[in-house]
Amino acid sequence: MASIVRPPTEPKKVCVVGAGMSGLAAARELCREGHAVTVMEQCGDVGGQWLYDPRTDADDPLGAAAPVKVHGSMYASVRLISPRECMGFSDFQFVPRPGAAGRDARRFPARHEVYCYLRDFCAAFGLDDAVRLYTRVVRVTMAPQSSGGAAEEVKWQVTSVRVEPEGGEDGEAMEEVFDAVVVANGHYSQPRLPKIQGMEEWRRRQLHSHSYRVPDPYRDEVVVIVGCGDSGLDIALELSGVAKEVHLSAKSVEAATTPAVSKMLANHVSMLLHPQVDRLCEDGRVVFADGSCVVADTVIYCTGYLYSFPFLDTGGVVTVHDNRVGPLFEHTFPPALAPSLSYVGIPMRVFVPWFLEAQARWVAQVLSGRAALPPEQDMLRAVEEDYRAREMAGFPARYSHDIGMFKTSEISGFVKRYTDLPDMEDWKMELFLKAFGNMNHDRETFQDRDDYSDNVREGVQRWLSVAGAQYQDAIAAAAAPGGGDADADAAQVVPPLHKPMPVPLKSEL
Repeated sequence: MASIVRPPTEPKKVCVVGAGMSGLAAARELCREGHAVTVMEQCGDVGGQWLYDPRTDADDPLGAAAPVKVHGSMYASVRLISPRECMGFSDFQFVPRPGAAGRDARRFPARHEVYCYLRDFCAAFGLDDAVRLYTRVVRVTMAPQSSGGAAEEVKWQVTSVRVEPEGGEDGEAMEEVFDAVVVANGHYSQPRLPKIQGMEEWRRRQLHSHSYRVPDPYRDEVVVIVGCGDSGLDIALELSGVAKEVHLSAKSVEAATTPAVSKMLANHVSMLLHPQVDRLCEDGRVVFADGSCVVADTVIYCTGYLYSFPFLDTGGVVTVHDNRVGPLFEHTFPPALAPSLSYVGIPMRVFVPWFLEAQARWVAQVLSGRAALPPEQDMLRAVEEDYRAREMAGFPARYSHDIGMFKTSEISGFVKRYTDLPDMEDWKMELFLKAFGNMNHDRETFQDRDDYSDNVREGVQRWLSVAGAQYQDAIAAAAAPGGGDADADAAQVVPPLHKPMPVPLKSEL
């Protein structure tokens, strides 16, 4: 696939939508390339989903309205299911900081530790000045241009409003024109709801996991949880300590009966597994596909999320159909609008923020002219070939961006094709795979186990020494007078600490 090589261009004025992990990765790489960056974030701090929001929308607990009023979907007890050693930026690793107040040094820390890490990242690389907090993007559309203009000449009109801390909009809308827009608003906010007979008539409590925060409101209740993914199992375990009964519903009981789920059921006699829900009855009964039923107080839908960009108007060039955002070349650039429009953070089941860093670096270098994209038709052809390959492999369109599920080699393949980032070290891959196996064996204990090999232990010690010193130097440089840019000081790329190997599996939070 031939690429169009262009000379370096003037720095671009770029708007990044969202200051979560994806948005911060994009902002850092864009700043490194010398672009003028404005990150618009509707919340009062950076962090995205890792910025815990105890609020929920009491008027719409299902999250049926689009867009949802409350962006946050994180419940209070979340702990990572991927080792922190596998979850760092290449030059700013997610090392523990046991001496810092309020920090969580565990290998699988709680959600607040990730927020603190992102805050440190923001400070170390001087990103605070680029982030405009309490700013909601309400519309992104192509700015008027002369007829016949090339895609490189497309500019974007971004309309934003100030947001009050309680969520209400404050003041008049502001319109600005940017050379490029990077969409990084995440994909864990807009609930994906099942279609179940009787949902609209059922008058007892129904909510999506998007609206779940703590277990206390469900004390002594009979709760049905629809979905046996990570959030469904986490919430089921948490509720088993307070609810009268917890009933898990899975599309396939056979597929859901993993060793970990079998142990959960054995350890909690009030937890039961059922096939998928057939219908909800007005008298409170939840009827399952095998004809069994239970009278429930609450139904919680742990059924995932939808890609949603209610602010973005591309004139139909980019659409979301069956949860496929497309067409996107390499899940990043819409061919007809590249490089002025890009997406960071669309792929699922990848190592983050490593993969996000790779996407962001590619986008930033394409915008500066240091990297080239193939011609539009070649990019479209590649997208269509990817669609066909997935269809032939039996993957529905809604899994189009699930890289880890389809072809795990594409995780490292993407990073190698488009960036110079170092590969994952082999001890990190061994650590991840061992932790993943432990989770599938016993979900209640895997985060606190320490049964890793000498290869992993030695790798961790080297990592703590090299990356730990780098982290401290970056934070110290940022705190010094005139600091705030770790690129100029200690944050050089950490070389692989052991022989690299291709990434054979995925990691999703």
